[in-house]
Amino acid sequence: MITPAHLAAYHGPSPLGVVQVFTAWRVDPVVLAIVLLTAAWYLRAVRGLRRDGGSWPRARTISFVALGLGSYLLVKSSFLGVYQDTLFWPRAVQNIWLLMVTPLMLALGAPVTLLLATLSPAARGRVEAVLHSRPARFVTFPLISSALLIATPITLYFSPWYELSLRNGVVDGLLHVQLVLTGFLYFWSRLQLDPVPREYPQIVSVWLTFAEVILDASLAVTLALTSHLVAGDHYLALARDWGPSPHVDQVIGAGCLWLIGDLAGLPFLVALLRRMMRQDEAEAVAIDEELDRRAAEEAGEPVPPGDAPAPVQQTMKPWWEDDPAMAERFRRGR
Repeated sequence: MITPAHLAAYHGPSPLGVVQVFTAWRVDPVVLAIVLLTAAWYLRAVRGLRRDGGSWPRARTISFVALGLGSYLLVKSSFLGVYQDTLFWPRAVQNIWLLMVTPLMLALGAPVTLLLATLSPAARGRVEAVLHSRPARFVTFPLISSALLIATPITLYFSPWYELSLRNGVVDGLLHVQLVLTGFLYFWSRLQLDPVPREYPQIVSVWLTFAEVILDASLAVTLALTSHLVAGDHYLALARDWGPSPHVDQVIGAGCLWLIGDLAGLPFLVALLRRMMRQDEAEAVAIDEELDRRAAEEAGEPVPPGDAPAPVQQTMKPWWEDDPAMAERFRRGR
C-alpha cells in the first residue's frame, strides 16, 4: 500500500499487459557483447574441430548457443528486463532462470570438452592442471557446490544485496553473471559430461537434487508468507499505480521461484538418469565380457590377447575418451 510518504509521480514503464509482454524490449550492449562473443567462440571451435576430422553432436551446440546463451539474452532483454526494477516477480523470474535454467543448458553443451579439444597441447596442459588443482576439487565437492547454489538465493533475498542490485547497474550485472557461474559450477560438476576434477556417483547428484527442491520450496514459502517486503522502500518509492500491490507482487514472485526452480530440476534429473543408465550398461557389458573370458579359460579355449577385456571399472569412462577424434587430440598433448 502506498503511503503519503511515498507519494510521487510515477515515471516507470507503462502498465504491464499482454501487449507489453511481446513488445517491451531493451538491449543491454554489455549483455549482447557477452552473448555474441561467447557464441562466436563456441561455433568457431566446433567448426575447427569438424574441419580437423572430429565430430561434435548438434544437440550440444543447440543447447549451449540457442538455449543457454539465447535464454540469457532473452531474460535480460525481454519485458523481464524492462520491468526488472519496477515489479518483484519479473526480477524473481530473471534470477531463478539465470541460476537454474541457463547454466543447465550451458553445461549440457559440454564447453570444457570443446575447449580442451581445440587448445594447443601446452595450453591444454595448463587448463587440465587447473581442473585437477586442489581449489577446483574443493569447489566441485558435491556438498560445497550444492551449498553455493542453495545459499545464493537465500543470501540475495535476505540481505541488502537485492536492494543494492536494484539501485546499482554494475552490481546488477555482476549479480547475474555470478548467478550463471554458480549454477554452471553446480551442473557442470554434477552432470560430469565434461572433464571434472573428480567424478562422483550419479546417485549423489540425484539425492542432492531432491534436497535442493525442498530448500527452494522453503525459500518460496518464506517469501510468500512473510509480512516483510524485500526492498520495500524501493518498490514503495516508485508510487506505481497499476498492477498488483507490493505484497501480492512478492507472493507472485515467490511462486515463480518455486515453479521454475522445480521445473528446471526435471531435465537435470532426466540427464542424470540417462548417465546412470549408460554407466550401468557399460558395466554390464564389461562384466559379461569378463565372464565370457573366464569361461573360455576354464574350458581351455584360447583367448586372443586383443579380445581380453580391461578390468571392470566402477565408473564409466567419460564419453570424450571413446570418441576417436577427441581421443586422438588428447593423445597428441600427452
